[in-house]
Amino acid sequence: MAKKKKSNAQVEFPFYAYLRIFHEQERKAIYAAYDTLTRKFLRFNDPSGKNMTAYLRTPQFEALEMYVFLKEFLNNQPLYEVFADWYHRRGRFEGRSTTGVSEKGQTTMFGTQEFDSDSPEIFEQVYAQIKVLQQTYPNYIFALTMGLGKTVLMATCIFYEFLLSNKYPKDERYCHNALVFAPDKTVLQSLKEIQTFDKSLVVPPPYAQKLDTYLKFHFLDDTGISLNAIENSRFNIIISNTQKIILKKKSVPTASEQLFKDSPAIYQAKSLNKDFDDLYNFAIDSEQELITNQRFAKLTRLTGLGVYVDEAHHVFGNSLAKDLGITKSGKGLPATSLRLTINELSEHLKESGSQLVGCYNFTGTPYVGKRLLPEVVYAFGLKPAIDAGYLKKVTLEGYSNIKEQTEAFVGESVGQFWQRYGENRYEGMLPKMAFFASTVQELQQELRPAVEAALIERNIDTNRMLINVGDSSITTNDDLREFRNLDTPQSDKQFILLVNKGKEGWNCRSLFSVALHRTPKSKVFVLQATMRCLRAIGDYQEQARVFLSQDARAILEKELEDNFRMSLADLTSAGQPDNKVEVDVRVVPPPVKIKLKRLEKRYDRRRRPSSASVDFRLGDAPLEQYRITRSERDLANITQRLGPQEDVTHIKKRRNYSSYSLVAEVARYLNMKCLEVEQAVLASTPGIEALVEAVNEHNELLHDWVIPRLFDAYFEIMEFDHPEEHEVALVNEPASGYFRMRANPDLLVSQQQEEAQPWSSKSFHLDHYCFDSRPENDLFWRLLSEQQVRNVWFTGMLTHGQSDFRIHYVDPESSTVRSYYPDFLVQKEDSSYLMIEVKGDNMVDDQVVQAKARYAQQLATASQMGYTMVKGSEVGLFHF
Repeated sequence: MAKKKKSNAQVEFPFYAYLRIFHEQERKAIYAAYDTLTRKFLRFNDPSGKNMTAYLRTPQFEALEMYVFLKEFLNNQPLYEVFADWYHRRGRFEGRSTTGVSEKGQTTMFGTQEFDSDSPEIFEQVYAQIKVLQQTYPNYIFALTMGLGKTVLMATCIFYEFLLSNKYPKDERYCHNALVFAPDKTVLQSLKEIQTFDKSLVVPPPYAQKLDTYLKFHFLDDTGISLNAIENSRFNIIISNTQKIILKKKSVPTASEQLFKDSPAIYQAKSLNKDFDDLYNFAIDSEQELITNQRFAKLTRLTGLGVYVDEAHHVFGNSLAKDLGITKSGKGLPATSLRLTINELSEHLKESGSQLVGCYNFTGTPYVGKRLLPEVVYAFGLKPAIDAGYLKKVTLEGYSNIKEQTEAFVGESVGQFWQRYGENRYEGMLPKMAFFASTVQELQQELRPAVEAALIERNIDTNRMLINVGDSSITTNDDLREFRNLDTPQSDKQFILLVNKGKEGWNCRSLFSVALHRTPKSKVFVLQATMRCLRAIGDYQEQARVFLSQDARAILEKELEDNFRMSLADLTSAGQPDNKVEVDVRVVPPPVKIKLKRLEKRYDRRRRPSSASVDFRLGDAPLEQYRITRSERDLANITQRLGPQEDVTHIKKRRNYSSYSLVAEVARYLNMKCLEVEQAVLASTPGIEALVEAVNEHNELLHDWVIPRLFDAYFEIMEFDHPEEHEVALVNEPASGYFRMRANPDLLVSQQQEEAQPWSSKSFHLDHYCFDSRPENDLFWRLLSEQQVRNVWFTGMLTHGQSDFRIHYVDPESSTVRSYYPDFLVQKEDSSYLMIEVKGDNMVDDQVVQAKARYAQQLATASQMGYTMVKGSEVGLFHF
């Protein structure tokens, strides 16, 4: 029997998953189309093995990749146009593969899933869903579950925008200014991280320092603060909650209000879109509201504005649909002021000759209720985040008939928490437990006495409690300061009592447990509170514990289904161990130290004594790579031209240099006197007039060809090697006394196991070696039995700063400095040292692997050591 077609309301097509598949399949061609600076920016942040020091996690980087993909490869197109091009295999998607994903995200071929995603009916339905949300500007949604670092991702995207807009100020794809919307004051405080965040973690050197010189932050955390951005200025980051800028609907005054009103409205604002006039009548009649309007007016005078919406308080529930304009009201207009304000900004910017570059929404789930948001372009859910170790695992403790048993519930949960975590420190911080009360009265009369009694019963100091309820008579300024400093080693608070606080924008990684025994007014509150304690801490994936009443547990089950398409069983099973075991790795005394000679390369720029006339050899310049050609092609055979090739280079945006501006640009770049540069150019071949004509035809020649040749004529670079001897430790003593790691039991070697006993004095600077592969394990046992070997240490397992035994190299793909840790260090009987790297046969010729080998060889030669790379298939044949 044929499967029944789905109705329009039921069709759910995960287009973001197909976009990701296309990106992965065409990664090489996509990266080749990017600007050089963009490629450098992405390579610097890529955590996929080639940059072990990359700060971004994989989901953050993948979201950044999609952000850049939409921006540069797809030219900031609206998503409905992207979908149409993808479906019809045209434009950038020409010749794409027909491999797709099913509704459950599993890779399939079209036509084999529940509905045929390659069918015209499905296309029309999905296209209509996306098209109905069309705005006058690109609008994308990035869905990353709580705890994955949406704020850092947002900051990274803004920094990328500013770097590219600084390089290409006339390219309308890039933002020159950024407006960051927080939903409320709580989340607004957490967005300060955009300003305080260390840019060098995500921005390649030396661009991070340059960013600091021209970034201007405007933090509107108080209603009385006006926006002081200069008209038509660039690189402003305005961080505000929606209430500080938003346009609000003015209610119609009653007859009595009209009669007793002292004065008429100071200002009457009308929308540029006449359709809004009947629904929205904005009357501003107070100084506070006038300041809000001043902020809006200032924003309309900024060029290239990009809007970034942090939906942290809307991560769960139907409010998100309203704020994103999915739920409609009135005459088909968005129901909320947020979308109205963004639309009005876009209209005003158009009137002033500018544009809204785009609106980028960051949220925690791609679903609203049971509906997939059509404009999602990247998603990474809760279960995958726990499975990947980005969040804590979770254990749920459910209690029935506990609703009126506050003292029993609190006593049991405090006892469980104290037994499991106690005063153990994690990254130097004490573990925390949060209790949520519905009202201040409930907290004071029931919850607080119950927590105090539970602590006294277990001889725990009641000063470890902290109360934050938003009432100054109960929560003092000192308490608020303590609350802000909870996630520090100095804090001695462990039991946090809250009333409607800390559920949003509270990033406390040392929170390990929450307890909810009353049914809250907001059902989504249970999910919000539960997820507060899931943020990861330390190098090892810890376990959080959540204590819930029977009612709260049922609410949590429904909210997980509605917002993440997962059950309680899925949540509690997420992150469960695979075949690996947890190992506490300790340092075996005495510490092993060796002496290395690190090569420091120094470069000196020297002026040549005299310079002859410079021949720029313009005839040899690679002009073809700067030309743009157009030709008609057959869609059935894209390689076949139907007519002659036409040179359309004239369509490029070009700067028109005069002889003076060309000389000034060269002098600025080479830090030379303008008169000196002018003399050199006048005396050059083919002369200044021909040079200006060539540069005006192809602006790229100036920096690619002219300046390098002038530099070579006047300067020479002298290279010096400066070897410096350092004593380094093979392992640094961990603060906690051990490193917690996960290892395959078949590839785990312990100093105490019987097979290792005869060789224990020959190796083991750590009491456990956790090998990554069978060839590494095999080579270790072979080296132990080798008579020429005095000592052998496995050094490839500590790759996150736990060891000073590392080799710095320059990554050929990103041109940035990385760290490389060889697999083995061997000391022979003649006291000489040999570094050994084991590599899979398919990786030996990789350019990054070869770069590591070159720099390792340089260090080994300077330190009078040896270095060798062994293929995995040849481990059994290895000999000295």
